[in-house]
Amino acid sequence: MHEIIQLLVSFTGSLGFAVLFNIHGKKLWFAALGGCLSWAVYLVTGIWTASPYICGFWSTVVITLYAECMARIHKTPVTVFLVSATIPLIPGAALYRTMNWMMMQEWDKFRADGTYTILFAASMAAGMTLTTILFRMIWGWKYRQRWM
Repeated sequence: MHEIIQLLVSFTGSLGFAVLFNIHGKKLWFAALGGCLSWAVYLVTGIWTASPYICGFWSTVVITLYAECMARIHKTPVTVFLVSATIPLIPGAALYRTMNWMMMQEWDKFRADGTYTILFAASMAAGMTLTTILFRMIWGWKYRQRWM
């Protein structure tokens, strides 16, 4: 039951950001669905590993594939779907704690939360970058095969 609530909240949060980014129509719902998908993959990956970095990596791999496919189906830039889908994964609380520890001059806690925040963001960036590169290489190869 707890996981269902998390999925509903991730959908709602992504929906709110999609509205904020002025996305309309079917794209709005697909963008919000991407946020729900990102958190679902994060939770499922968490069953197999205790590392939040691996969960973040695989979640962004899946949502980047989702965003690339949705962008081609709806003839829309990938960022329309990718930005909304990443919202549930953004380590905002960890970043807030990092800055709070810095202001309080608690340097050990600052270092611990800061390291977590940077590594999690890096795992997300790696998942997006690698997936985008591979997807576009394969897409370009398949496209060229049609014309030969």
